[in-house]
Formats: sequence, structure tokens, C-alpha cells
Amino acid sequence: MTALFWNNVQNPITAIPFSVLFGFLFDLLAGDPSWLTHPVVIMGKAVTFLENRLRGRFGDTPAGQRMAGSLLAALMAASSLALPAILLFALQRIHPLLRFLLETVWCWQCLAVRDMVRETGAVYKVLQTGDLPKARKQVSRIVGRDTASLDHPGVARAAVETTAENLSDGVIAPLFYMVIGGAPLALFYKCVNTMDSMIGYKNEKYLYFGRTAAHMDDVFGFIPARLAAFLLMLAAAVTGRDAVNGFKIWKRDRYCHASPNSAQTESTAAGILHVRLAGPASYFGKVYEKPYIGDPDREITDEDILTTNRLFVCASWAGVLLLLAVRLLMTRYVIMA
Repeated sequence: MTALFWNNVQNPITAIPFSVLFGFLFDLLAGDPSWLTHPVVIMGKAVTFLENRLRGRFGDTPAGQRMAGSLLAALMAASSLALPAILLFALQRIHPLLRFLLETVWCWQCLAVRDMVRETGAVYKVLQTGDLPKARKQVSRIVGRDTASLDHPGVARAAVETTAENLSDGVIAPLFYMVIGGAPLALFYKCVNTMDSMIGYKNEKYLYFGRTAAHMDDVFGFIPARLAAFLLMLAAAVTGRDAVNGFKIWKRDRYCHASPNSAQTESTAAGILHVRLAGPASYFGKVYEKPYIGDPDREITDEDILTTNRLFVCASWAGVLLLLAVRLLMTRYVIMA
């Protein structure tokens, strides 16, 4: 067994499933290692650096802003893929084990299963105490909207929505790309998603500058978002929840967001839970009228946070097992061919 493992680890192609599996398990057990600088932090600083230097270079017209934003997106995307690939190649030449260890750590850092469950679990605990101001502050750690005016159900709703959305962005999408191209491709996706979260807004400041980044996130999140929705339905079926209604609401409401991807898992979760999600939300002091997702069969409760967390973990397990199985079959086919 040890010899088989070592033989696979020495080859960068056959080692990828092991890095993915170990990275997933490390994330599930320990979450994001706070002692290690996260690649997304570096990406965020790079985006800010480039924005400050490119914004004024092409003029303040819509065309100039789009050109500057497109250049930023191209530079970030290319470097996020090329630099990790070059470093892993260099480590492979020194010793295969070094390359394998670094790739495993990067796979670990690209995932966010335990941290999502931990953060939303903390929101649940605070809500149970009845301390609404503290609950608003707690949920603000994981959502982009303004939380100061949220009522008790609104805080619970925000936690459920972000858990459902992060199944795609934080777990299934990184897994999808790392089983295809290892850590470099997963880091590329994380870079695209980071750019979207930083400059992909449709407000006055980023309407043109962030348009390319937003489109890239739509493109690269397209397949993973839909895969995540079906994995959520599978998790519902396995755990005795209403997967049929999840499919029904997904089919009806999956495009009830400006992004073609954001409502895929939210609509599924709304259907499974028989609650209504989304609706008007405030960002940076401005209220945006968004359509509701799901049917108000009942009011959302604190317990729905825990239910969504269980579905989130179950769907994550289903995702890693499915994607690894596909990767192993493809690798075996290529080797045999």
C-alpha cells in the first residue's frame, strides 16, 4: 500500500486525487490554518495594488474603465495560474514529495467547509441568546450586505443564504477545478471569484471597471453552481429532506439573481426548507430590490441554519467523492490509452 501511494505521489498527474482528498479532509477537520498566509489574502492585495495603478491610465470613460479592469483581470488570472504551476514544477525537480505537500496545502486552503459551518454555527448560537445586535455583527463576518437593520429572521435568512451560495463558491467550484488541473487551476478559480467579490459590483464605481471580472466569475462558476444545486438535492434526499420541492423551486427560481449562478443553490435550499429567501437587500447604504426566492410556506427559524449546515457538509462529501471518482476514471482511461 505504501509503495502504491508513493508511486502515485511521484507523478504530478496521479498525485492530484491524493492532494484533493487530503486537502478536503484537512479542511473538514481543521478549517483554514490561521498560522499560514492564505492565497486569497495575497490575491486581494494584488487586486487593490493593480486597481490603484490602472484606474487612471486609460481615462475615466466607460471604455477606458473597461480596458483598465480587463487588463487587471487578465494579469491576475494569468499570474494566479502560472506562478503556482511554475513553483510546483520547480519543487517536482527538487523532490516529488515537496511538490505533493505544497499542492495538498493549497488544495486545503482553497476549500471552506469547516469555516463556513463554524461561522454560521456561531450565528446560530448568538441568535439563541436573543442578542440581536451581536447576531447582526456575527453574520456580517460572512455576508456582503449591510446587516445593521436585519431582524431576527433576517439574520437567520442571511446565514442560510450564504451557506447555500458558498457550497458552490467555497467548495464545489474549487473541487471541480482542482480535480481537473490540481491546485493551480483551483487557485485560478479562487482568483476569479476574489476579483468578482472585490470589483464585480454593478455600482457607480465598478460598473465598467469590474465588468470583465464579473463576467469571468459567471463563466467559470457556471457548471459548478449547477452541480452544487444537484448535490444539494442529493444531500436532501439522503438526509430525509424535501429534495423534490428543492428541484421544483430550483427549476422556477434559479435565475432570480442578476448573476446566472448565485440563485442556483439558494433556490434549491429555499425549496428544500420550504422558506422564502433573498428579496430586497442593502449594500453600502443603498437598498437593491431583488426578487424573492422560494415560497413562504413558513417563517424561517434558527434551526434552519443547522439544517442547511448539515446539507452543506453532506453535499460537500458527495461532491468530493463524485469528482474524485470521475478524475480517477479519466486518469485510468488516459493511462490505458
